[in-house]
Amino acid sequence: MKLGLELALILSSTLAPALAQDTPAAVVAGTVPFEMQVLTTGLEGPWELTWGPDDQLWVTERTAGRIDRIDPATGSKTTLIDLAEVYAPGGQDGLLGLALHPDLLRGTGNDYVYAAYTYIDEARGADPVVTDPQSPYRFLYTKIVRLTYDPATNTLGDPLELIAGLPASNDHNSGRLKIGPDARLYYTIGDGGKDQLGNWCIPIEAQRLPTPDELAANDFIAYQGKSLRLNLDGTIPADNPSIDGVVSHVFTYGHRNMQGIDFAPDGTLYASEQGPKTDDEVNILVHGGNFGWPHVAGFRDDQAYQYARWKDAATPCEQLEFSDITIDPSVPVENETAWTPPMQDPLATLFTVPGDWDFTDPVCQGIDFICWPTVAASSIEAYMPEGGGIPGWDKSLLVTTLKRGSIYRLPLAPDGKSLRGPIERYFQSEDRFRDMALSPDSQTLYVATDPGGLAEAIAGGTTTTMQHPGAILAFTYAANATSASTPAPDAMAPPSGDTVAAAGLPPTFTAAQAERGKTAYSANCVSCHGQNLVSATYGTPLAGPYFAAQWNGKSVGDLYRKAHDTMPPSRPGTLPAAAYADMLAYILATNGLAAGDTELPPDPSALDAMTITVDAAP
Repeated sequence: MKLGLELALILSSTLAPALAQDTPAAVVAGTVPFEMQVLTTGLEGPWELTWGPDDQLWVTERTAGRIDRIDPATGSKTTLIDLAEVYAPGGQDGLLGLALHPDLLRGTGNDYVYAAYTYIDEARGADPVVTDPQSPYRFLYTKIVRLTYDPATNTLGDPLELIAGLPASNDHNSGRLKIGPDARLYYTIGDGGKDQLGNWCIPIEAQRLPTPDELAANDFIAYQGKSLRLNLDGTIPADNPSIDGVVSHVFTYGHRNMQGIDFAPDGTLYASEQGPKTDDEVNILVHGGNFGWPHVAGFRDDQAYQYARWKDAATPCEQLEFSDITIDPSVPVENETAWTPPMQDPLATLFTVPGDWDFTDPVCQGIDFICWPTVAASSIEAYMPEGGGIPGWDKSLLVTTLKRGSIYRLPLAPDGKSLRGPIERYFQSEDRFRDMALSPDSQTLYVATDPGGLAEAIAGGTTTTMQHPGAILAFTYAANATSASTPAPDAMAPPSGDTVAAAGLPPTFTAAQAERGKTAYSANCVSCHGQNLVSATYGTPLAGPYFAAQWNGKSVGDLYRKAHDTMPPSRPGTLPAAAYADMLAYILATNGLAAGDTELPPDPSALDAMTITVDAAP
C-alpha cells in the first residue's frame, strides 16, 4: 500500500508540470453562455474593481485619481474622493490598489477604505537610478493610505498615511492591494521594468532583500519585485517571515509584475504575474517564498527564457541597443537551471513554449510582444462560491488579460493546488481587461477595461482601438445566450481625417533638434515605445516597416497632432509644443531622414505642408 502511494505521488509530481505549462494551442474555447452588458463608460483608467458591502461596485480611476461607486443596476457613478496628490506620468502608475475593510458599514466604527497610489516626494530625494533631472519619475514614490467612509455624505475623507516612500517606476509597479482573512494588508510591487526597454541598463533587484539599516531609515528600495504584508496601521507584523535574518514587510520575493492577488475561502493566496516573452505565472504565495525571478520564468526548465544581464555586458551597456529577440554577444546570459537556490514553482503558466519558438510572428507587423505566448495577466479571482454560481465552475481561478482581452478559467483540483483540466478562454475581445469583480450570486462577472493601449485583434495581428475603452462590462450567466464577440474595426492606420500630402515638401529639422527630441523621448516615451522605437510594450513602433506602412504619404502635421493628442498617455498635450516637434524630429531621424539647417516648427498648420517619406525596409 505504501509503495503504491509513493508511486502515485511520483507520477503526480512528474505529470503536474506538463499539465500546468502548456502552449497557447492547448487552450480550449469556453462553452458556458453569457450575456454581455456595457454597464458604464468614460472611466479614466479603471484599475481596481471590487464589490462592496453596499451592493455597489467600488473602482479606482488610475489616471484621474478618483475613487467611485458604480450602481450595478443603472451604471450611474458617484465620485467618493478625488485624491489630488495622485501623480500618474505614465502607463502603470497613479491610483492603483483599493481594499475595503471587512467591517465597512457594519456598525463597528471601521468604515475604512485603503488605497495605494504614486505621488511626488522631493523631500525623500531622487530615485538613484533616474538621472535625468527632467524626468517625471525622478521623485516618484508609492504610498498606502487609509480613508474613512461617511455614508451620510457618501464621501471618503480623513486620509491617514500608513506607509510612504515605497518604490515606483515608469514600468511594472504592480499595485494590487487586498485585506486577507488574517486582517493584514497585502500589496504587490513589481520589479520596475528593469533590465529591459528604456531601463535596460538598470539591474533587477527582485532577489535583493532589505537590510536592517535600510529598515531603520525607512528606505524601502529593496521592496521591488516583492509582495508585502502589513498590519492595518502600516507597521510590520511580528509573524512576517524572517528572510536572511531580517523581518520586514516582505512576504514573498522574486517577482516580475504581479498585478493580481486574491484569497480563497480557506485562506490560500493566489497570484497572477506577468512574465517576459513566455511564462505568465499563476502562483500560490507562501510565507517567505522565493519565486525565482529574474533567474527563472515559470518552471526551471530552460525553455525559451534566459536571464540576460545587460548591465554586466562587456561592452558598456549604454552603447548597446536593447532587443528582446537578439541578445548582444557581450551580454552575459544564464540558463534557468544554472540558478539552484530553492524556489516555489508556479501552479500554472500562461504559457510555456519550446526553446526554438519564433518570437517574430509577421502577423503582428513588428509589434512582436502582442504575438508572444504571454497573455499579460492583469488580475486573478478565486471563483469558489459556497453555493450556486455557474455550473461546472465550482473551484476555478479566473484570470483577466490585457493582450488577449479575455478571461482565462483555470479549473482546480479539489485541493486547490493543481489543475484538473484544460484552461478555457472566454470573451475574446479587442479590449484590455484590467480587473474583475463578482456579484454576490457569482453569476455575473464585472470587468474593468483600459481606456486604450495595444491588444490582439480578433482577426489576428494587433489593434489600438478598444471596443469598450474605459468601461465596466457585465457578463451574466445565461443558459440560452451566446458568448460571441463582435470584432472591432482595424485601428492600426492613422485617423481617417489624416491629410495625404503626396506633393508636400520634405520635412526639415536640425541635428540639434533631433538630439533634444531624443532626450524628451527618453523622459516621456521610452517605457511604452522602446529604446529603439521598435521594441514596444504599450505603444506602436515608431520606426521600421510598421511606421512606414502607417505614415508614408501622410503629413507631418497629422503625426504632430497624433503625438500631441495621445502622448504621454495619462497627460496628453501637457508637454511644451516645442517638445512635441523635437520628438518628431528624433522619430524622423531614426527613420533615416537627413537633418538640415532649419528646425521642424511646432505649428501643425505649417507641418501640414510637409510629407512623410521613409524607407519601409526593416
